[in-house]
Amino acid sequence: MAAIARRICPLCEAACGLEIEHEDGKVKKIRGDEADVFSAGFLCPKAVSLKDLHEDGDRLRTPLIKRNGRFETATWEEAYAEIARRLPPIIERDGPDAVATVLGNPVAHKMSLMLYFPRLAKALGTKNMYSASSVDQIPKMLSCGLMYGGWLSIPVPDIERSDYLLILGANPMVSNGSLWTVPDFRGKAKALRARGGRMIVIDPRRTETAEVADEHHFIRPGADVFLLLGMVHTLFAEDLIMPGRLAEHITGLDALQAAVQPYAPQLVAPRCGIDATTIRHLARDLAGAQRGAIYGRIGTCTQQYGTLASWLIDVLNILTGHLDEEGGMMFPKAAAFAGNTRGKPGTGRGVAYGRYRSRVSGAPEVAGELPVTCLAEEIDTPGPGQVKALIAIAGNPVLSAPNGPRLAKALDSLEFMVSMDIYLNETSRHADVILPGVSPLEDAHYDVTFTQFSHRNHARYSPPVLPRTGGTPDEWESLLRLTAIIQGRGPDADIGQLDDALLQEDLDKSAGPLAGQIMAMLAPQRGVERLLDLGLRSGPYGDQFGQQPAGLNLQKVRAAPSGIDLGAMTPRIPEVLRTPSGKIELAPPLLVDDLARVAAALHEGQPDLVVIGRRQLRSNNSWMHNLPVLAKGAYRCTALVHSHDATRLGLAGGGSAQLSANGRTITVQVEIDDGMMPGVVSLPHGWGHDLPGTHMQVAAERPGANLNAILDDRLRDPLSGNAVLSGIPVKLTPAA
Repeated sequence: MAAIARRICPLCEAACGLEIEHEDGKVKKIRGDEADVFSAGFLCPKAVSLKDLHEDGDRLRTPLIKRNGRFETATWEEAYAEIARRLPPIIERDGPDAVATVLGNPVAHKMSLMLYFPRLAKALGTKNMYSASSVDQIPKMLSCGLMYGGWLSIPVPDIERSDYLLILGANPMVSNGSLWTVPDFRGKAKALRARGGRMIVIDPRRTETAEVADEHHFIRPGADVFLLLGMVHTLFAEDLIMPGRLAEHITGLDALQAAVQPYAPQLVAPRCGIDATTIRHLARDLAGAQRGAIYGRIGTCTQQYGTLASWLIDVLNILTGHLDEEGGMMFPKAAAFAGNTRGKPGTGRGVAYGRYRSRVSGAPEVAGELPVTCLAEEIDTPGPGQVKALIAIAGNPVLSAPNGPRLAKALDSLEFMVSMDIYLNETSRHADVILPGVSPLEDAHYDVTFTQFSHRNHARYSPPVLPRTGGTPDEWESLLRLTAIIQGRGPDADIGQLDDALLQEDLDKSAGPLAGQIMAMLAPQRGVERLLDLGLRSGPYGDQFGQQPAGLNLQKVRAAPSGIDLGAMTPRIPEVLRTPSGKIELAPPLLVDDLARVAAALHEGQPDLVVIGRRQLRSNNSWMHNLPVLAKGAYRCTALVHSHDATRLGLAGGGSAQLSANGRTITVQVEIDDGMMPGVVSLPHGWGHDLPGTHMQVAAERPGANLNAILDDRLRDPLSGNAVLSGIPVKLTPAA
């Protein structure tokens, strides 16, 4: 007889609640959970693909070891033994920095990986840590860290109470939020407009979000900083500075005013492609909105001024009185794991920036990691500190990072590589050992990351939907096994004992004399669920181990399969701040000083044609191209070109063209789209499934073109190190 299970969707940041009908270990139907306290029944096409993912014959279910250049299936014991044989000697000979780690986007959707990777990282002690964050979000993390004192103290739009939303370089109609967890954005945007609110989109493409907005304005890719400076200048020039109750919680207002003086709207307009009248109009409307906000995302991060643009967006919200106010940009209060809910409220040490730099390029460390675009050069550049081994976890940087061909060649030169991945893909094909992860339907889940960006506070837990087969360990167990190997305990160490010891060490530091009592109260739970229970009980809504009997613990959250609603966001300043001053830092010197780059580029000439990426509903990550329900339908890896550009370049819709940059060329299929800004071409990231040695059969049928293959891995935002993926000069010519 069919049973019904609830499961949080792990396929994008919307984190929708699902109702999964299953029988005899098979998924029968997937639909939205109407009782879910957060998503209320909403789901997008990706959720249905969980069935395809679970049943995919290409998904790895047993470890692989490469012998004589070919992968062979192996037992878990053999795989761990191979790692123990080959990895520790490299560390002993060349030191911990000889081993690098790289994490992919799916890590953020895996409770095991999020909570146990820090154990592995601490054991390794390497400075060479990389992730997908530096092709996506590090600029926002850096700017918020400097302003508010926490890397993930990132405010999000309170859309359900807003009457004005200005969206810059984001497409939440497709993403349902990014660094903003907001299922059913379409419905919420429709409700905003129905109550008389307005939505304005600024983007080089008339996106799906722009299609439903009240206004859309084209902007030159990568020129957001000029628009934002012009808007801030307008606020000062027209006496529209109204921080409200935040006035006593900000510092640096005079320094900010002086810094923006050179950027009057009439001066920045030619550079950003938006006229001065419109710039002033946007600033006045934002200032005049009763409950409004400006929100920017990937387009504002993946450019050479990513950190500056991210900073100025928050500055605009603060100066217009829209930060930490209902209907504006507000700080979620996550039930567990948020740094801005721990420690003394209202003050702290702030963030440490650039504690070390990369060996080759000298790129600064941010939030404990280096730019992923530095990984190839750290492998292929000889000398002391050269990376000789790599642990890759749920990532595919050969496709997702610039200059994949160089990275692929570098990976082949490694002495040893371990990959934890569910597919033999463009990156894991280079590994010596692959440890497969479990199907999401066989795994427990709690949103460690996305509760910190959710438009409404909540706590939800999903137990495994289907029984696990084949003896596959939890991913936290594999991470602990690697930790034990690196610590010299060997592949057969008692990881249960190690887990206890590591948790006891943490509790001794955080709880002091109460550590033993807390450890006993967490029993008999083990592993990742024990850490989750600890996070919930010690969190802002927790039972504090009996001191607040009505508070949360894992047992209570588990007993609510559709989640527990913790209410709308509420004002959190000054409590949320962790800066040494105890105030919002409006003008961090690092950012103010970087405006010299903007001044130098203010009157630069603009290239004839530039490229931008785009997000697509059915392909958030490259591995989604292997799921039939998402891969079917129209061909999506097309280069969108305005008809005027097509005419002058001799291109035809449906025809092939050569897209070139940095001495490299890819072949693309042209799609005429007058929703593009003239002079801009758009191609989605994450395609290019035609490389040898992979095993993703559905993806290979329509491999698409890899935009990142022609991008420059040396081009970064100098502050954050984020890859520059937007506004790159290109040439587009008809294919022979």
